[in-house]
Amino acid sequence: MTSLTRRVARAAALTAAVTGLGGVAALAALLAGEVVAARTRRYATPSLGLAVRASLGEPTAPPLRLTLLGDASALGVGVESPRDTLGGQLASLLVLDDSGPGGVRGRRVELSSVAVAGSRSSDLATQVSRALIGTRPDVAVILIGAGDATDLRRPSEVAVELSTAVRRLRHAEVSVVVGTCPDLGACRAFAPPLRQLLGWHSRRIARAQALAAEAAGAQVVDLGAETGPVFRADSGTLCFDGFHPSADGYRVWAHALYPAVRAAAVGVDHEL
Repeated sequence: MTSLTRRVARAAALTAAVTGLGGVAALAALLAGEVVAARTRRYATPSLGLAVRASLGEPTAPPLRLTLLGDASALGVGVESPRDTLGGQLASLLVLDDSGPGGVRGRRVELSSVAVAGSRSSDLATQVSRALIGTRPDVAVILIGAGDATDLRRPSEVAVELSTAVRRLRHAEVSVVVGTCPDLGACRAFAPPLRQLLGWHSRRIARAQALAAEAAGAQVVDLGAETGPVFRADSGTLCFDGFHPSADGYRVWAHALYPAVRAAAVGVDHEL
């Protein structure tokens, strides 16, 4: 039995259990067709311009080093301008913060990303190593899990890999914010019942991630719970492929993540 066939058979059994549907064989055939259709869709691809390091704020202001790790969403696939990526929008929010004493207004945000499109949680080990080369980040934001969910990986395995990455960063005195697996039930790239299956599985992964990341010392934002309803209601939060966020979608995520990122940034004190 091929890997795809095994995944489809497992998906059929899981979907039957979730939806109460009978006819597992017929469901498996339906899901197999939907998996093939999803795999052959045209998806947004990474742009070299998104990987450019950026500096925002006053050139002479104290630096805050913000690094993103994870998959395509951490890189910004789906938009063309770095300012529209999640990292770019978080950096802009930090620079413009005017919340008074203890805030981060007046910082210079040094933004970078070691994220790689298509990454799974097992790829975080390499990304952490890259992030810690040279000057370490002050704040690391990790977005991972969508690929693990579409591969129907076990939540327990995903959680262990994420926890290991968080612990390495915390050991290096990096503050960590984790955005858990987004709500794949909002992705219009998948037809029902595949969409419902992936939505259910993404929530399982998000719960496991949240427990593991918090225990490892990260601040956790449940992106599915906090932003899933918006993505389900507004197709404009996704780019043309119905899978990756649009600029509006990244803006929704940035505002959901910002309180945790700001809390992690407050207190960082570097001499120029």
